[in-house]
Amino acid sequence: MTHQKRILVIEDNPDLAYGLRNNLEIEGYEVEVAKDGARGLTRAKTSKPDLIVLDLMLPGMDGFRVLRALREEGHGMPVLILTARGEEADKVRGLRLGADDYVTKPFGVLELLARIEALLRRVVEPRKNGGPPAPPFDKFGEIEVLTPSRTVLRDSAPVALTPKEYDLLLALIRRDGACITRSELLVEVWGYSAEVMSRTVDTHVAELRRKLERDPANPKHILTVRKTGYRLAR
Repeated sequence: MTHQKRILVIEDNPDLAYGLRNNLEIEGYEVEVAKDGARGLTRAKTSKPDLIVLDLMLPGMDGFRVLRALREEGHGMPVLILTARGEEADKVRGLRLGADDYVTKPFGVLELLARIEALLRRVVEPRKNGGPPAPPFDKFGEIEVLTPSRTVLRDSAPVALTPKEYDLLLALIRRDGACITRSELLVEVWGYSAEVMSRTVDTHVAELRRKLERDPANPKHILTVRKTGYRLAR
């Protein structure tokens, strides 16, 4: 590491915040804790951490508003959100607002550390392509992808994709119709080691379909390969 990575934890539960700080400091990170959303947002803007761990359920200014404010002001540092078990809607809303990943409470320390490492690695290392480079322009159905500017159009209108959704789409395009497994997607798009399996891929695929398919329930382009992964049909 060229410098000690700084992590901002925005968490109102003192026991959880203490546990997070301890575990992250043991791993060699410099950690700052903010116990509410407003303070967290201020610290994020002034101290510019390398990564933010953000609880969505915060008193006063909740995590959603913190995330929206950060992204609207152009702050691009990775944000890992903490969601409550079973709150699928919160998870999806967080990803839509520009979160890079999520863990569901209660979570294991090793899982959290693996995800943080993967997110930080994505920032430092450019993607190792899982195949040929993506073409500068690609089209399938009514979707157009302009890779130099990371722009996606549907019926000529821009579609707002999160960075992860765009990377997922690019991974599918690179395979040119061949199947890519969930494990391969986790490695290629999220930088995880393949054993850190999760529903992350499926959640992002569902969002991509919602934004790009005419009928997301019966997709024409982003197809599921049963028990294996996904492929792109043109």
